[in-house]
Amino acid sequence: MFYDHQQIEKKWQKYWEDHQTYKTSDSTDKPKFYVLDMFPYPSGAGLHVGHPLGYIASDIYARYKRHQGFNVLHPVGYDSFGLPAEQYAIQTGQHPAITTEQNITRYEEQLRKIGFSFDWSREVRTSDASYYKWTQWIFIELFHSWYNKDTDKAEPIETLIRHFETKGTAGLNANQNEELDFTAEEWNAASSIDKEDILLNYRLAYRAETTVNWCPALGTVLANDEVKDGKSERGGFPVFQKKMMQWSMRISAYSERLLQGLKTLDWPQPLKDSQEYWIGKSQGAQVKFSVEGQSETVEVFTTRPDTIFGATFMVLAPENPLVETLTTEAQKAEIENYIEETSKKTERDRMSDVKNVSGAFTGSYAVNPFSNERMPVFISDYVLMGYGTGAVMAVPAHDERDHRFAKKFNLEIKKVVETDENVQEASFDSKDSVCVNSDFLNGLNYNDAKALIISAIEKRAIGHGTTNYRQRDAIFSRQRYWGEPVPVYYKDGMPYTLPVSALPLELPEVEKYLPTEDGDPPLGNAKTFAWDEISQKVVNTDLINGTTILPLELSTMPGWAGSSWYFLRYMDPNDDSVFVKKELADYWGQVDLYIGGSEHATGHLLYSRFWNMFLKDRGYISHNEPFQKLINQGMILGMSAFVYRIDGTNQYVSKNLAKEYQTQQIHVDVSLLKGTSDELDTEAFKAWRPDYADAEFILEDGKYITGREVEKMSKSKYNVVNPDDICEEYGADGLRLYEMFLGPLEQSKPWNTQGLSGVYGFLKKFWNLYFNGEVFEVSDDEPTKAEYKVLHTLIKKVVYDIENFSFNTSVSSFMIAVNELQKIKCNKRNILEPLAVIISPYAPHICEELWNLLGNKESIEFEKFPVLNEDYLVEDEIQYPVSVNGKMKFKISLSAQLTAKEVEDVVLKDEKMLQILEGTTPKKIIVVPHRIVNIVI
Repeated sequence: MFYDHQQIEKKWQKYWEDHQTYKTSDSTDKPKFYVLDMFPYPSGAGLHVGHPLGYIASDIYARYKRHQGFNVLHPVGYDSFGLPAEQYAIQTGQHPAITTEQNITRYEEQLRKIGFSFDWSREVRTSDASYYKWTQWIFIELFHSWYNKDTDKAEPIETLIRHFETKGTAGLNANQNEELDFTAEEWNAASSIDKEDILLNYRLAYRAETTVNWCPALGTVLANDEVKDGKSERGGFPVFQKKMMQWSMRISAYSERLLQGLKTLDWPQPLKDSQEYWIGKSQGAQVKFSVEGQSETVEVFTTRPDTIFGATFMVLAPENPLVETLTTEAQKAEIENYIEETSKKTERDRMSDVKNVSGAFTGSYAVNPFSNERMPVFISDYVLMGYGTGAVMAVPAHDERDHRFAKKFNLEIKKVVETDENVQEASFDSKDSVCVNSDFLNGLNYNDAKALIISAIEKRAIGHGTTNYRQRDAIFSRQRYWGEPVPVYYKDGMPYTLPVSALPLELPEVEKYLPTEDGDPPLGNAKTFAWDEISQKVVNTDLINGTTILPLELSTMPGWAGSSWYFLRYMDPNDDSVFVKKELADYWGQVDLYIGGSEHATGHLLYSRFWNMFLKDRGYISHNEPFQKLINQGMILGMSAFVYRIDGTNQYVSKNLAKEYQTQQIHVDVSLLKGTSDELDTEAFKAWRPDYADAEFILEDGKYITGREVEKMSKSKYNVVNPDDICEEYGADGLRLYEMFLGPLEQSKPWNTQGLSGVYGFLKKFWNLYFNGEVFEVSDDEPTKAEYKVLHTLIKKVVYDIENFSFNTSVSSFMIAVNELQKIKCNKRNILEPLAVIISPYAPHICEELWNLLGNKESIEFEKFPVLNEDYLVEDEIQYPVSVNGKMKFKISLSAQLTAKEVEDVVLKDEKMLQILEGTTPKKIIVVPHRIVNIVI
């Protein structure tokens, strides 16, 4: 019977939509299972075949859990704010909302074609005002919260105010920007503006001067992961370090909890390692060094206070505020030039560039508090302002970077850790040796020396032992248009949040999407974007009077804001009264399975964990962590094609002749190849782009053969394969099976369209098991033991594979089972009905059709998954190979129920054995039950 995949797939996609098959109930009478894909950004290019890999895996698992009787939440939505739509708006004038809507329509069309079991009724978009109303609400909650280190959680700002009213800062243990000291009387006497200023020092969302990655061409601040080699990832524009007033999120308050929480998660170890490194916990000491002729002290954080006697110079971050104070007149020009050069590097570039050494001398000298020796003070880009105190005591004998710096600037290198190595030539870093040249620390091991020196530091009142984290607070402002407006207005220079009743603060219309002529962000172009405190509404900016009508914040939120809580909104997507009802958040709890790319390790995944912990602290949800199990799917790689242009000509030489010429290798669109071959359609190539119209070709055997190479699938490499084309030719079920069949989910693997024919052949075989010629024919006869064995072998394998995410081996098992059933001409209902259920998570359309043909009126989706019966896997007979003196002589079929002694007796009486023995008695007989018989004569 002809397998018409196009008709079948259209029919069932319409059925699922009409019947809302995958609409999730909030009824709590079933156990829940929450399966989620990482939030897609709807780009203009649409999906290529690499994108659905993770979605197919999560969809298989969601369908499997439904078959097991779980209430499955498997939603979809779009992370729809983003720079690409804004850049397109700047270039064309088209509003980003229009571009985004078009892109989403295209994405949804493609996703529906692949047959995903998403609950489309729960779709959310971060750029919808009904969604970002709650993103703004969370920001307001963060603004009105502080972190109490004593209770180790976020608390309402009112509790901090009460503390100030009764005790001032006495006994306060808070996460803060700087340590303040005032009495209750001083607080109570302070003006309201001064109080607001003080509270900004403690709020979890606060405004402060911060060093940022500023991209003038894009007119915005960029996150570290949006900058590559000093240029913006989008557009390749220069990026500079610049100090700006920015909103920040106090994620640093959660560093220890974020670190400890990793222990509870079933995540890939490399991903956990990335977060652990990013958080960067280290224990050591904070020490103050005096500076000659200055009242200022330089405070450093060091993980090796035991080496303080070997500190021979100091290095400050170029951004350290002390640089200006400590720089002498003679060194001013050199220092300013160096700071200018450093501003062109991002922090990430500075951290990764370990080989190049640079710096400038300030002209000042600090004093080592233990050796009393003078220490020249330098600045260098290898010291970061955000880590520790933005200053280091340099111990060149025992730190590689300090050593390179000392060699370059001819500074003293003093050994203080015992070693036979020459520390003048290379640094020696070890915690297994003992201290030397260190006065009262001499002879002590690392732990004892560290404890003693910290005690001495504390006794001298020049510092204390401490724990430090590399992770810094997250910058939360972007000077862009297409993002969530920050719900803040300014009065007397102080930020105040809008009342919740005024939310959402909607994005205003603007004439242009670029910064204003005054350098304000694009929202500065809006005509209706001021806050009327009296009428509590947004009004025309011309009315701003500084008393009752006030300016609104012109920055927008970063791309990660909306994606830091979307997993919660899916639980209650249409609620206008709360971001999620507590009882629904308690029922759905953590995401049980989260699938997405590893590139989000230190961005989205950290921010989501931070916001989740905050919302738990404030009592809105009950779970500590958002994502319990996480899988990073690998990439599907493209098979690029190349032509070889002879230098200085418009002649193109075929691959195997190219070595005879000087050529340039150029990517060519894979759609220009003939069929699935490597041969270029030369006429199509000439028509592809105007500059190739007069191309000439040097052929081999009358053909132009392209070069092929496996690379990342990308529009720029012209190696993208559109899933729509695959669905058209091989069906969505073919695409789903093939993507799983390619290899283990976590590994990267190359795409090869030719491979689809094998999977498509399997689907046709599977389809025809249910037909006799053109007639659907399934027998109600009882299956044989052999037929049951095939089925239950498959059940056992597939259950194990799905639960261990080994989807590729399941597809192989389907092929084996269908081949075996075809061989024994099985058409029994009791085999073919459960077979359709087993294969349906992978190939839902064909299985729905077969299920329907079998006479079932309801969807196959909620049919109970077949249960394994091990009895069918027990062998009735075992074919024993019989070996004599290690050489196999014959095989004998025996009952599987026989004991080893019974097997021995039967074998010795067998006619073939009697001929071999010729009356002699064996020296030894070894029977391995169900395996082998070995006889020694």
